[in-house]
Amino acid sequence: MSVEQSERQILLISFGAGVLFAIVEFIFSIFSHSQSALMDAAYDASELIIIILTLFLTPLFHKPISEKRPYGFLQVESMFLIVKGFMIIAVTVSISASIISSALSGGNPVNGGQISLFEFCLAMASVGVYVLMKKLNRDISSPTVKAELLDWRLDVAYSLGMAFAFFMSMLLEQTPLAFLAPYADPVIAVVIVLLTLPETIKMLWNSIKDVFLFSPDEETVAEIKQICHTTLEANRFRPMFFDITRTGRHLWVAIYFEVAEDCLYIEQLRAASASVNKALGEQFENCTCELILIPPAEPEI
Repeated sequence: MSVEQSERQILLISFGAGVLFAIVEFIFSIFSHSQSALMDAAYDASELIIIILTLFLTPLFHKPISEKRPYGFLQVESMFLIVKGFMIIAVTVSISASIISSALSGGNPVNGGQISLFEFCLAMASVGVYVLMKKLNRDISSPTVKAELLDWRLDVAYSLGMAFAFFMSMLLEQTPLAFLAPYADPVIAVVIVLLTLPETIKMLWNSIKDVFLFSPDEETVAEIKQICHTTLEANRFRPMFFDITRTGRHLWVAIYFEVAEDCLYIEQLRAASASVNKALGEQFENCTCELILIPPAEPEI
């Protein structure tokens, strides 16, 4: 199975599971009058729109580069991740306004035990989907699939958190603090927002950097430099400047270097280039590196 087919298969699994989860959560939110379940359903529904678009566009991400399109269609992926991030933030902010309004008007009384059991079952189902997608993603490196895996990991985390929180709110009803129980649902929904927004904003910011050809995070840059320094020093090349950018799932590395000798053999440059690309390829699946010689300065007369 090709990388493109594997990626489409993973996205189809995520889409199918997402549709099922969104329908179940929406029906349950109506039945239980839970704002937390409604938030979950709205979040999953907004995800589905992007997955549908991505499924149609996945073949573009695997088209080779050309003179007309030096970066291929790799930036299209980053642009859709940006759209996805803004959609999630918009849905989150919209529902958050309703949740805060409910909390200020006296809370939202719900059956804590019922929601706790529902969210626990949902978390276990999400674990199954995540493990299956993770297993299928072992041999490919796709920002889109990684974003989907992040979403399912977050689903597991806050479903378990909600299950525990509603279980505690059920116990709260048996204590003198029972008057606080109606506030559990809106408070938990707000906590969900606070937990999901940072990861969404991080994904959005990384995608924006990719579109504008900014360098990747400092850890990735440091790792690339360490790998390259080892190979270049073995060939007696002095790296002077690293130009590292990311477009979608592809890393582009240009290394400007100097040599101590007065001449440079073509075979030496070819061997060093092959060695650097091999070393980077072992660590980063989609990476292209080129070595650029800085000519010596002209002697002053």
